[in-house]
Amino acid sequence: MGINDPSDTTANLQIGPTDAGMVRIYVAADGGIEVPMDFDPEEAEEIAEEIRAAAQGARAMARKKR
Repeated sequence: MGINDPSDTTANLQIGPTDAGMVRIYVAADGGIEVPMDFDPEEAEEIAEEIRAAAQGARAMARKKR
């Protein structure tokens, strides 16, 4: 499955700090799939920047479609 492939899978996303000083992104999906991913704070900030850039790109694409 790629980034542009549609999916009917539903998932919950939780993001927060751990008591070990890491940032956890926790994904729980249909079928009992659980994916905990821990990042140091610097990595988490890089991920946040990538998410912001992706949101900006998505807005630009949406404007082009209008």
